[in-house]
Amino acid sequence: MHTNLIILAGGASSRMKKSLAPTNLSKAEITQAHSHSKALIGLGKKGRPILDYLLLNAEKAGYKNVYLIIGEQGEQFKKHYGDLNTFKKFHISFAVQFIPAGRTKPLGTSDALLQALEQFPHLQDETFTVCNSDNLYSVAAFKALQKNRDSNAFISYDRDGLLFTMERISRFALVLLNSENYLVNIIEKPSEEKIEKYRDVRGKYRISMNIFKLNGNDVYPFIKYCPKHLERDEKELPTAILNMCKVLPKAMRGIPFCEHVPDLTSKEDIEILKKYIDDHF
Repeated sequence: MHTNLIILAGGASSRMKKSLAPTNLSKAEITQAHSHSKALIGLGKKGRPILDYLLLNAEKAGYKNVYLIIGEQGEQFKKHYGDLNTFKKFHISFAVQFIPAGRTKPLGTSDALLQALEQFPHLQDETFTVCNSDNLYSVAAFKALQKNRDSNAFISYDRDGLLFTMERISRFALVLLNSENYLVNIIEKPSEEKIEKYRDVRGKYRISMNIFKLNGNDVYPFIKYCPKHLERDEKELPTAILNMCKVLPKAMRGIPFCEHVPDLTSKEDIEILKKYIDDHF
């Protein structure tokens, strides 16, 4: 069972900052949404960020080594999880995703993981879980990845189990699995005419919420040479993983799951997450 967890927290949180604020948010919450990484916005009665609750679940699952990938201006993360760290069961390290010359934003999640593996080279020979910092994955999802015996795997969520609006769910890419649940393709914005053929063997539409178990030896060359997305101009981890699957037979197994994954993308999610945290923690 692997005990390494890499958390992607170096994004610019641009959708959070640009989104409209609902009327039920306080001025303090709106200020945080504009000034903090979304993973550090205070939530719930205790005002702890979503990343705290993600780490609480990871702690229960048995992870020991946590690597936070932060941006060049990541002092808030270093203060909260360095100087003020309350997670004594973890060894927390920081990898910095540096922005290449000529860009104003990070180069994407594949580049983030690449920089982490080059700053901590031992991870290139180890197995780890990698996930977003703004999704609240369950203890069960973490444990499923740890217990999985494939070299690489991901949680393959049943679309019907996600408690988002259909308008929001329609923006998620579908994953196409074969009869053994190995990843075959990732389909962005499938048309209504073709969507029927993307059901899995159980008749379900499957979605990745970007939580993966990865073997460093397998994935490293694919994140190193990951091409940029033509529209978003970023090197994205799903692209690298899909390229790995095209080269390595049965490279990535999907683990079927049906549960909601609370997500913090825009200001309207803040009130939803506050209620969820107060109900579950």
